[in-house]
Amino acid sequence: MLFPGRLSELPPSAFAKLSTLLDSHKPGRPPISLAVGDPNGKVPDFITEAIARHASEFGTYPPINGSADWREAAAAWLTQRFALAPGTIDTDKNILPLNGTREGLFLAAFTVMPEAKAGQRPAVLLPNPFYQCYAAAALAAGGEPVFVPATAATGFLPDYAALPKAVLERTAAVFICSPSNPEGACASETYWRTLFALADRYDFTVFADECYADIYLDKPPASALPMRGAPYGRLLTFHSLSKRSGLPGLRSGIVAGEAALIERFRQFRNYAGPQVPLPIIAASAAAWRDEAHVEANRESYREKFRLAQRMLGNRIRVPEGGFFLWLDVGNGEETALRLWREAGVRTLPGAYMGREVIAGNLQSNPGFPYIRVALVNEVSTIMAALERMSEILGQP
Repeated sequence: MLFPGRLSELPPSAFAKLSTLLDSHKPGRPPISLAVGDPNGKVPDFITEAIARHASEFGTYPPINGSADWREAAAAWLTQRFALAPGTIDTDKNILPLNGTREGLFLAAFTVMPEAKAGQRPAVLLPNPFYQCYAAAALAAGGEPVFVPATAATGFLPDYAALPKAVLERTAAVFICSPSNPEGACASETYWRTLFALADRYDFTVFADECYADIYLDKPPASALPMRGAPYGRLLTFHSLSKRSGLPGLRSGIVAGEAALIERFRQFRNYAGPQVPLPIIAASAAAWRDEAHVEANRESYREKFRLAQRMLGNRIRVPEGGFFLWLDVGNGEETALRLWREAGVRTLPGAYMGREVIAGNLQSNPGFPYIRVALVNEVSTIMAALERMSEILGQP
């Protein structure tokens, strides 16, 4: 057992399980990894220039709420991107910079978790399959993760409204990812409004993980802030330059939402001190102000999905957003092993992101039939990988 107490319930790392599955086998061809959602590409010149201009500020402790320039840039982006009423994102009350959105998603749970709710251990609802940070946050903060299936039958989003009243009454927080990882499904306006109505009725906080909100194929997805409306009660929403700008190494994001929740979060984060260095803050402000590199980034993903459609035919379901293929292959673990042993292509079994609904029944894991394929490499690498996958999987 790696961790004591309630942390012993932490889900095993998907990538540790993948290593156990694959690493004892020799790849059938020179290896290509499409397993990790790690965007890569050329860093825009204005990013490196901003860091260089502000390099002397590495000698200064950064404030927990970033710089005034960053707050103005972040508020302006949120207002413009989500068509918010001017002034409803207060630069001093409604936003904070994050040292990567994973940090924010993890720490936020601590700020809303009561010792008990409805006389029981508080529940934290999350989609199944899920980003493992959600479950880790719930457990570390003392909550009970409740894994809610996100399947084709529910539009690849969790149907929280269908849960029993007894579960909803003890719910302290809900995680929702839109566009979703791994499925690429986007919450509709109706979905958001239903979720916020539940939050009001049962008094829980919505953690909206919208890291992929700027990666879409046709139209921008509906989003939490405009659907909730000012003053954004019971909402914290998270956005990331890792995905929007293809800058995962910058470790920079935004949390925005209700002023009282933001203030509590700011106070809590002061104990851990996860401030974003000021040169990174300066580069981040520049990134939030620039849309040209984001559209170029988005178009590159469109090209990759068009390529996937040509190479894999109607086997694929083109997602509404994000940069993953969620391929139904019948048995994700068996297929991932075969792709590695025969084609040298590394993919992630969907079950490694999910949890069994019925204990001991592997096929009750909503991710069991799937593999997740990350289209984050350069086009030539993805083409080579998809050609090999097509040879193995065929085009039904």
